[in-house]
Amino acid sequence: MPNTTDLTQQHNDPSFANVWQELQWRGLVHVSTDEAALERALSEEKVTYYCGFDPTAASLHLGHLVQLLLMRRLQLAGHRPIGLVGGSTGLIGDPRQTSERVLNSKETVAQWVELLRAQVERFLSFEGENPAVMVNNLDWTSQLSAIDFLRDIGKHFRVGTMIKKEIVAKRLNSEEGISYTEFSYQILQGLDYLNLYRDHGCTLQTGGSDQWGNLTSGTDLVRKVEGASVHAIGTPLITNSDGTKFGKSEGNAVWLDPELTSPYAFYQFWLNTADADVVDRLKVFTFLTREEIEELARRTAEEPYKREAQKVLAHEVNSLVHGVEATEKAIAASAAVFGRGELTDLDAGTLDAVAAELPTARVGTGTHQVADLLVATGLAESRSAARRTLKEGGAYLNNQKVAGEDAELDAGQLLHGRYALLRRGKKHLAAVVVGG
Repeated sequence: MPNTTDLTQQHNDPSFANVWQELQWRGLVHVSTDEAALERALSEEKVTYYCGFDPTAASLHLGHLVQLLLMRRLQLAGHRPIGLVGGSTGLIGDPRQTSERVLNSKETVAQWVELLRAQVERFLSFEGENPAVMVNNLDWTSQLSAIDFLRDIGKHFRVGTMIKKEIVAKRLNSEEGISYTEFSYQILQGLDYLNLYRDHGCTLQTGGSDQWGNLTSGTDLVRKVEGASVHAIGTPLITNSDGTKFGKSEGNAVWLDPELTSPYAFYQFWLNTADADVVDRLKVFTFLTREEIEELARRTAEEPYKREAQKVLAHEVNSLVHGVEATEKAIAASAAVFGRGELTDLDAGTLDAVAAELPTARVGTGTHQVADLLVATGLAESRSAARRTLKEGGAYLNNQKVAGEDAELDAGQLLHGRYALLRRGKKHLAAVVVGG
């Protein structure tokens, strides 16, 4: 299995003459400012670039991971990153497609700023010739009075241009409309770029293509105020080949915080990637070379049942986000659940994560008939069907075949005193949690 790229290791894929060509091949550029000028700058100069992350939740999610890895690629290519966590923009939130955001308290936003800052920092290096810098836009916006903001910044924005921004236009044409607060968000983001250009020589901003209106607010403001030409890259919104939204598991966001999405669940998400999507995911979310990815694409086409590309993808991304040790635990858990390892080797936290991903029955302490548990977990439609499965030898408790229709689960069989895994046949799994 390929090794996960080290932050201190310069990315050196001989397939590419420059990082711009690599970004294009990986499908990371949906829209940009002057393409030729941007390619030239990334090939000939040390570019200072930034990406902003708003604390509108306690964790970043998979959509943000695209930007974090793009930042990392650019740094490995010799460019200098600025990670911005929006202490001020997070108090407002960028306009959503549907409705106004619920504003969080200043105390909550301040707490989330620190959580997100720590997450961003994990993907950047703060040493070497191009060390990263972290900033909080509250540091410069909190010093501005409303009058100064309107006189010095607001005068450079034209309402006619602002209402043409895609998300703003959609909201204006909806029943919900848009408040002046969210309408002004693009001005604040433009101010970020202007400050970073002045203070750090920043000439490139990255973000999702759905943020393009906000990104160009910054390039336009720097041009108007400083007379300088600066750049922006908008990455494509990632969708699954079947048309479903990427980045959701069972309808919920896949978070980068292990307390919100466990490393086991995170690993399973990537392991379940469809064959039609896996090559594109390898390009965007791993640092494997073009040669390595093309070889995995060939193996997927020839032997899709081996799921080799998915296994590499899950290992690489999980290692990037949660570390190699957590990834190895997730792999061991995945193997043990399907009878290819020892369930007794799994710690209680991992078992709890496994149970969270499976149909689960929560029962009280005491002895329980396995037939009843098969029904409670949904592995059998009725008690008679459950007893038939047991009679035919098709039920497993903690990977051990259950003998007899009247078999029971007692306290001595529980893992860590409260867990048991049930399996019907080879693939149908469920968990039992005893005592709450």
